[in-house]
Amino acid sequence: MNGFSVSGLARAAGLDATSFNKSKRATPNGKPRWPTTESIAKCLDATRTSLDDFAGLLHGMQLPRRRIPRISIDRAGESGLFDDAGHPSSDQWDDVQLLEVNDKNAYALKITGNAIMPAYRDGDTIIVSPGSTPRPRDRVVVKTASDEILIGLLRFVSDTEFELAPLNPLQAKQSFEHSDIKWMARIIWSSQ
Repeated sequence: MNGFSVSGLARAAGLDATSFNKSKRATPNGKPRWPTTESIAKCLDATRTSLDDFAGLLHGMQLPRRRIPRISIDRAGESGLFDDAGHPSSDQWDDVQLLEVNDKNAYALKITGNAIMPAYRDGDTIIVSPGSTPRPRDRVVVKTASDEILIGLLRFVSDTEFELAPLNPLQAKQSFEHSDIKWMARIIWSSQ
């Protein structure tokens, strides 16, 4: 699929060129010799193939995938990136290809910095679903009336207010009236 010979793939992955030769696929007594997970990971990285796609190839199937918009969390508070419902609304987003998600308005936020450690680290990606109704104990993204983007655990919700617990234990929980925010959306997936 990527135009490599067996030895070319091994070299591209930083392995010995003979790593996948037929002579090395079995022990001297004929027992199959399997590549290590480290070797497989290096090959997937060299070919930019996800583990999900690799698993699909093993089973002869293609897993449904979709491109969704992505922007870094440190830019998410900028004006004009979201519409009033919290959906991406500008051409300033790049995109990422992921397994299919049920919300056509889902988007990805790339975490920058370590402000919300240990839950998410610099470089992690979270998938946000504006179409999912947040419930207590869900991780959520909130955009305040002052365009601040917050990520936390929804602790309490009433008709007029809600409480957001931080994912970083060094930060304090916050209470908001519904009129203090523009929108709230549920985090449905993360890569770490």
